[in-house]
Amino acid sequence: MERTYVMIKPDGVQRGLVGEILAVFEKKGLKIVGLKMLRITPELAERHYGEHKGKPFYAPLVEYITSGPVVAMVLEGKDAVRTVREMMGATNPLQAAPGTIRATYGMDIGRNVIHGSDSPASAEREIGIFFRPEELVDYGRALDCWIYE
Repeated sequence: MERTYVMIKPDGVQRGLVGEILAVFEKKGLKIVGLKMLRITPELAERHYGEHKGKPFYAPLVEYITSGPVVAMVLEGKDAVRTVREMMGATNPLQAAPGTIRATYGMDIGRNVIHGSDSPASAEREIGIFFRPEELVDYGRALDCWIYE
């Protein structure tokens, strides 16, 4: 099974969408193996968004992501990275497919509610930034036989 990193951004937390978004992932069949609320520091934001340093949107992005608490999680499942990306929808909520998280809850590209890793390599890197290995929980679920062949 593959793991991916997902973050409900400050706008999602402030709007009270954490439970609804978690429920969407759980109902899909993804397993939560790591979950916590935190306040991202500027240093942590730089580690996470370092590849964008020097771009015009970098400073506003860091300011926004450090403006309030976020909920960080690690989800596990078959093709978890691709599955979560499809469930989130396009970065711009106005271009996201109907029924996706961003189409349902987002109105603006700068306040698009959620972040998810864009590749297995990014997932591994981002999970390592936000979670220590002992914070991730391996466990079986009786219902997995009803989700996967």
